[in-house]
Amino acid sequence: METLSEQRCFDGLQGRYKHPSKQTGTTMQFSVYQPPQAKSRKVPVLYYLAGLTCSDETFMIKAGAQRLAAELGLMLVTCDTSPRNLNLPGDADSWDFGVGAGFYLNATQPPWAAHYRMGAYVDEELPALIEAEFPAAEDRRGIFGHSMGGHGALVTALRNPTRWHSVSAFAPISNPSAVPWGEKAFTNYLGADRSLWAEWDAAELMAKHPHPTTILVDQGEADAFLERELHPQALESAAMKSGQSLTLRRHIGYDHSYWFIQSFVADHLRHHAALLA
Repeated sequence: METLSEQRCFDGLQGRYKHPSKQTGTTMQFSVYQPPQAKSRKVPVLYYLAGLTCSDETFMIKAGAQRLAAELGLMLVTCDTSPRNLNLPGDADSWDFGVGAGFYLNATQPPWAAHYRMGAYVDEELPALIEAEFPAAEDRRGIFGHSMGGHGALVTALRNPTRWHSVSAFAPISNPSAVPWGEKAFTNYLGADRSLWAEWDAAELMAKHPHPTTILVDQGEADAFLERELHPQALESAAMKSGQSLTLRRHIGYDHSYWFIQSFVADHLRHHAALLA
Protein backbone atom coordinates (compact mmCIF):
# COMPACT_ATOMS: atom_id res chain seq x y z
CA MET A 1 0.00 0.00 0.00
CA GLU A 2 1.23 3.47 -0.89
CA THR A 3 0.09 6.73 0.69
CA LEU A 4 -0.86 9.39 -1.85
CA SER A 5 -1.99 12.11 0.56
CA GLU A 6 -3.06 12.66 4.16
CA GLN A 7 -4.70 15.71 5.74
CA ARG A 8 -5.96 16.49 9.23
CA CYS A 9 -9.76 16.76 9.28
CA PHE A 10 -12.03 17.27 12.31
CA ASP A 11 -9.20 16.02 14.53
CA GLY A 12 -9.06 12.85 12.43
CA LEU A 13 -7.16 11.98 9.27
CA GLN A 14 -8.35 12.09 5.66
CA GLY A 15 -6.12 10.01 3.41
CA ARG A 16 -5.88 8.66 -0.11
CA TYR A 17 -3.96 5.48 -0.95
CA LYS A 18 -3.28 2.97 -3.71
CA HIS A 19 -2.41 -0.72 -3.84
CA PRO A 20 -1.99 -3.55 -6.34
CA SER A 21 -5.24 -5.50 -6.51
CA LYS A 22 -5.30 -9.25 -7.05
CA GLN A 23 -8.99 -9.15 -7.96
CA THR A 24 -8.73 -6.55 -10.72
CA GLY A 25 -5.12 -7.07 -11.74
CA THR A 26 -4.63 -3.30 -11.62
CA THR A 27 -3.58 -0.62 -9.19
CA MET A 28 -6.65 0.52 -7.25
CA GLN A 29 -7.04 3.81 -5.37
CA PHE A 30 -9.15 4.27 -2.26
CA SER A 31 -9.79 6.91 0.39
CA VAL A 32 -10.12 6.57 4.15
CA TYR A 33 -11.32 8.96 6.82
CA GLN A 34 -10.06 7.93 10.26
CA PRO A 35 -12.04 9.58 13.07
CA PRO A 36 -10.19 10.84 16.16
CA GLN A 37 -11.28 7.76 18.15
CA ALA A 38 -9.13 5.61 15.84
CA LYS A 39 -6.02 7.02 17.52
CA SER A 40 -6.71 4.88 20.58
CA ARG A 41 -8.89 1.95 19.50
CA LYS A 42 -10.37 0.04 16.60
CA VAL A 43 -13.52 1.64 15.23
CA PRO A 44 -16.48 0.51 13.07
CA VAL A 45 -15.99 0.93 9.34
CA LEU A 46 -18.58 2.28 6.90
CA TYR A 47 -17.84 1.63 3.22
CA TYR A 48 -19.35 3.88 0.55
CA LEU A 49 -19.80 2.87 -3.10
CA ALA A 50 -20.10 5.73 -5.59
CA GLY A 51 -22.17 5.91 -8.77
CA LEU A 52 -21.48 6.02 -12.48
CA THR A 53 -18.50 8.16 -13.59
CA CYS A 54 -17.40 8.79 -9.99
CA SER A 55 -14.19 7.82 -8.14
CA ASP A 56 -13.03 7.18 -4.60
CA GLU A 57 -12.74 10.95 -4.07
CA THR A 58 -16.30 11.94 -5.00
CA PHE A 59 -18.06 11.18 -1.72
CA MET A 60 -15.18 12.35 0.47
CA ILE A 61 -15.14 15.76 -1.24
CA LYS A 62 -18.86 16.33 -1.91
CA ALA A 63 -20.90 14.65 0.83
CA GLY A 64 -19.70 16.55 3.90
CA ALA A 65 -19.74 13.41 6.03
CA GLN A 66 -16.47 13.72 7.95
CA ARG A 67 -17.75 16.08 10.68
CA LEU A 68 -20.43 13.66 11.87
CA ALA A 69 -18.22 10.61 11.29
CA ALA A 70 -15.75 12.18 13.70
CA GLU A 71 -18.48 12.64 16.31
CA LEU A 72 -19.82 9.11 15.87
CA GLY A 73 -16.42 7.41 15.70
CA LEU A 74 -17.00 5.92 12.25
CA MET A 75 -14.20 5.20 9.81
CA LEU A 76 -15.27 6.00 6.23
CA VAL A 77 -13.83 4.09 3.27
CA THR A 78 -14.48 4.80 -0.40
CA CYS A 79 -13.17 2.90 -3.42
CA ASP A 80 -13.05 3.48 -7.15
CA THR A 81 -15.99 2.55 -9.37
CA SER A 82 -14.03 0.28 -11.74
CA PRO A 83 -10.53 -0.79 -12.70
CA ARG A 84 -8.63 1.87 -14.63
CA ASN A 85 -6.08 2.14 -17.46
CA LEU A 86 -6.77 -1.25 -19.01
CA ASN A 87 -7.75 0.08 -22.45
CA LEU A 88 -10.06 -2.85 -23.13
CA PRO A 89 -12.05 -2.66 -26.38
CA GLY A 90 -15.00 -0.34 -25.82
CA ASP A 91 -14.30 0.34 -22.14
CA ALA A 92 -14.32 4.12 -22.62
CA ASP A 93 -16.94 4.43 -25.37
CA SER A 94 -19.82 5.39 -23.06
CA TRP A 95 -20.22 6.87 -19.60
CA ASP A 96 -22.54 4.14 -18.31
CA PHE A 97 -20.40 1.11 -19.10
CA GLY A 98 -16.74 0.17 -18.67
CA VAL A 99 -14.43 2.71 -17.03
CA GLY A 100 -16.20 4.27 -14.04
CA ALA A 101 -19.05 1.77 -14.37
CA GLY A 102 -17.99 -1.55 -12.91
CA PHE A 103 -21.41 -2.20 -11.30
CA TYR A 104 -19.82 -3.94 -8.29
CA LEU A 105 -20.16 -7.43 -9.71
CA ASN A 106 -17.80 -10.19 -10.86
CA ALA A 107 -17.84 -10.28 -14.65
CA THR A 108 -17.91 -13.67 -16.34
CA GLN A 109 -17.61 -12.63 -20.00
CA PRO A 110 -14.43 -11.81 -21.93
CA PRO A 111 -12.64 -9.45 -21.92
CA TRP A 112 -14.16 -8.16 -18.67
CA ALA A 113 -13.89 -11.31 -16.55
CA ALA A 114 -10.16 -10.99 -15.94
CA HIS A 115 -10.37 -7.52 -14.39
CA TYR A 116 -13.93 -6.37 -13.69
CA ARG A 117 -14.26 -8.12 -10.34
CA MET A 118 -15.49 -5.22 -8.24
CA GLY A 119 -17.88 -7.54 -6.37
CA ALA A 120 -15.05 -9.55 -4.86
CA TYR A 121 -12.91 -6.45 -4.48
CA VAL A 122 -15.51 -4.72 -2.30
CA ASP A 123 -16.64 -7.79 -0.40
CA GLU A 124 -13.27 -9.43 0.24
CA GLU A 125 -10.08 -7.71 -0.84
CA LEU A 126 -10.64 -4.12 0.27
CA PRO A 127 -11.97 -4.97 3.76
CA ALA A 128 -9.03 -7.35 4.31
CA LEU A 129 -6.63 -4.56 3.40
CA ILE A 130 -8.39 -1.97 5.55
CA GLU A 131 -8.46 -4.29 8.56
CA ALA A 132 -4.77 -5.09 8.15
CA GLU A 133 -3.53 -1.51 7.63
CA PHE A 134 -5.92 0.65 9.67
CA PRO A 135 -7.49 0.53 13.17
CA ALA A 136 -10.67 -1.03 11.79
CA ALA A 137 -12.95 -3.32 13.79
CA GLU A 138 -13.16 -6.65 11.96
CA ASP A 139 -16.65 -7.43 13.26
CA ARG A 140 -18.38 -4.10 12.58
CA ARG A 141 -18.73 -3.39 8.85
CA GLY A 142 -21.42 -1.28 7.22
CA ILE A 143 -21.95 -0.41 3.57
CA PHE A 144 -23.92 2.21 1.66
CA GLY A 145 -23.84 3.89 -1.72
CA HIS A 146 -25.49 6.03 -4.37
CA SER A 147 -27.17 5.02 -7.64
CA MET A 148 -24.94 2.29 -9.15
CA GLY A 149 -23.21 2.29 -5.76
CA GLY A 150 -26.54 1.96 -3.97
CA HIS A 151 -27.13 -1.12 -6.09
CA GLY A 152 -23.66 -2.36 -5.14
CA ALA A 153 -24.18 -1.76 -1.43
CA LEU A 154 -27.53 -3.56 -1.34
CA VAL A 155 -26.25 -6.51 -3.38
CA THR A 156 -23.06 -6.85 -1.34
CA ALA A 157 -24.92 -6.89 1.98
CA LEU A 158 -27.74 -9.13 0.79
CA ARG A 159 -25.30 -11.67 -0.66
CA ASN A 160 -23.22 -11.74 2.53
CA PRO A 161 -25.34 -10.70 5.53
CA THR A 162 -22.97 -12.17 8.09
CA ARG A 163 -20.09 -10.05 6.77
CA TRP A 164 -22.03 -6.79 6.45
CA HIS A 165 -23.77 -5.66 9.60
CA SER A 166 -25.62 -2.60 8.27
CA VAL A 167 -26.71 -1.35 4.85
CA SER A 168 -28.37 1.68 3.27
CA ALA A 169 -28.62 3.41 -0.10
CA PHE A 170 -29.30 6.70 -1.84
CA ALA A 171 -31.35 6.41 -5.06
CA PRO A 172 -30.16 2.88 -5.85
CA ILE A 173 -30.61 1.06 -9.14
CA SER A 174 -33.00 -1.27 -7.35
CA ASN A 175 -33.84 -3.80 -10.06
CA PRO A 176 -31.03 -3.60 -12.65
CA SER A 177 -32.25 -6.65 -14.57
CA ALA A 178 -35.29 -4.63 -15.64
CA VAL A 179 -33.80 -1.24 -16.59
CA PRO A 180 -31.55 0.01 -19.42
CA TRP A 181 -28.45 0.73 -17.29
CA GLY A 182 -28.54 -2.73 -15.79
CA GLU A 183 -29.44 -4.54 -18.99
CA LYS A 184 -26.48 -2.95 -20.79
CA ALA A 185 -24.02 -3.73 -18.00
CA PHE A 186 -25.29 -7.22 -17.21
CA THR A 187 -25.40 -8.34 -20.85
CA ASN A 188 -21.78 -7.32 -21.36
CA TYR A 189 -20.39 -8.38 -17.98
CA LEU A 190 -22.49 -11.49 -17.29
CA GLY A 191 -23.77 -12.65 -20.69
CA ALA A 192 -27.20 -12.97 -22.25
CA ASP A 193 -28.60 -15.59 -19.84
CA ARG A 194 -30.88 -13.50 -17.63
CA SER A 195 -31.25 -16.29 -15.10
CA LEU A 196 -27.66 -15.55 -14.04
CA TRP A 197 -28.38 -11.88 -13.41
CA ALA A 198 -30.50 -12.46 -10.31
CA GLU A 199 -27.52 -12.96 -8.01
CA TRP A 200 -26.47 -9.35 -8.72
CA ASP A 201 -29.95 -7.79 -8.56
CA ALA A 202 -30.97 -6.22 -5.24
CA ALA A 203 -34.71 -6.69 -5.69
CA GLU A 204 -34.28 -10.32 -6.69
CA LEU A 205 -32.00 -11.02 -3.74
CA MET A 206 -34.16 -9.19 -1.21
CA ALA A 207 -37.26 -11.12 -2.26
CA LYS A 208 -35.57 -14.39 -1.28
CA HIS A 209 -32.96 -13.61 1.36
CA PRO A 210 -33.69 -10.59 3.57
CA HIS A 211 -30.93 -8.87 5.50
CA PRO A 212 -31.34 -9.26 9.28
CA THR A 213 -31.31 -5.48 9.88
CA THR A 214 -33.53 -2.65 8.71
CA ILE A 215 -32.39 -1.29 5.35
CA LEU A 216 -32.64 2.49 4.88
CA VAL A 217 -33.22 3.85 1.35
CA ASP A 218 -33.70 7.51 0.41
CA GLN A 219 -35.06 8.54 -3.00
CA GLY A 220 -35.60 12.01 -4.44
CA GLU A 221 -38.94 12.48 -6.20
CA ALA A 222 -37.40 14.96 -8.68
CA ASP A 223 -34.69 12.50 -9.70
CA ALA A 224 -34.39 12.51 -13.50
CA PHE A 225 -33.56 8.78 -13.46
CA LEU A 226 -36.36 7.68 -11.14
CA GLU A 227 -38.85 6.28 -13.65
CA ARG A 228 -36.42 4.89 -16.22
CA GLU A 229 -33.60 3.42 -14.14
CA LEU A 230 -34.13 3.31 -10.37
CA HIS A 231 -37.50 1.62 -9.64
CA PRO A 232 -37.55 1.80 -5.81
CA GLN A 233 -40.99 0.18 -5.88
CA ALA A 234 -39.23 -3.08 -6.76
CA LEU A 235 -37.58 -3.02 -3.33
CA GLU A 236 -40.94 -2.48 -1.64
CA SER A 237 -42.40 -5.46 -3.47
CA ALA A 238 -39.39 -7.60 -2.61
CA ALA A 239 -39.57 -6.60 1.05
CA MET A 240 -43.21 -7.59 1.21
CA LYS A 241 -42.38 -11.03 -0.20
CA SER A 242 -39.51 -11.79 2.17
CA GLY A 243 -40.41 -9.82 5.26
CA GLN A 244 -37.38 -7.55 4.89
CA SER A 245 -37.49 -4.59 7.26
CA LEU A 246 -37.23 -1.66 4.84
CA THR A 247 -37.45 2.08 5.45
CA LEU A 248 -37.87 3.68 2.02
CA ARG A 249 -38.25 7.44 2.21
CA ARG A 250 -39.33 9.59 -0.76
CA HIS A 251 -38.39 13.26 -0.75
CA ILE A 252 -40.30 15.85 -2.78
CA GLY A 253 -38.11 18.20 -4.81
CA TYR A 254 -34.80 16.34 -4.42
CA ASP A 255 -32.85 15.12 -7.45
CA HIS A 256 -30.01 12.66 -8.06
CA SER A 257 -27.15 14.99 -7.09
CA TYR A 258 -24.81 15.24 -4.12
CA TRP A 259 -26.97 18.10 -2.84
CA PHE A 260 -29.52 15.36 -2.18
CA ILE A 261 -26.89 13.17 -0.53
CA GLN A 262 -25.63 16.06 1.63
CA SER A 263 -29.19 16.65 2.82
CA PHE A 264 -29.64 13.15 4.24
CA VAL A 265 -26.16 11.73 4.78
CA ALA A 266 -26.36 12.42 8.51
CA ASP A 267 -29.38 10.12 8.80
CA HIS A 268 -27.43 7.36 7.07
CA LEU A 269 -24.38 7.74 9.27
CA ARG A 270 -26.56 7.60 12.40
CA HIS A 271 -28.41 4.56 11.01
CA HIS A 272 -25.12 2.71 10.60
CA ALA A 273 -23.60 3.94 13.86
CA ALA A 274 -26.56 2.58 15.82
CA LEU A 275 -26.27 -0.85 14.21
CA LEU A 276 -22.47 -0.99 14.44
CA ALA A 277 -22.17 0.25 18.02
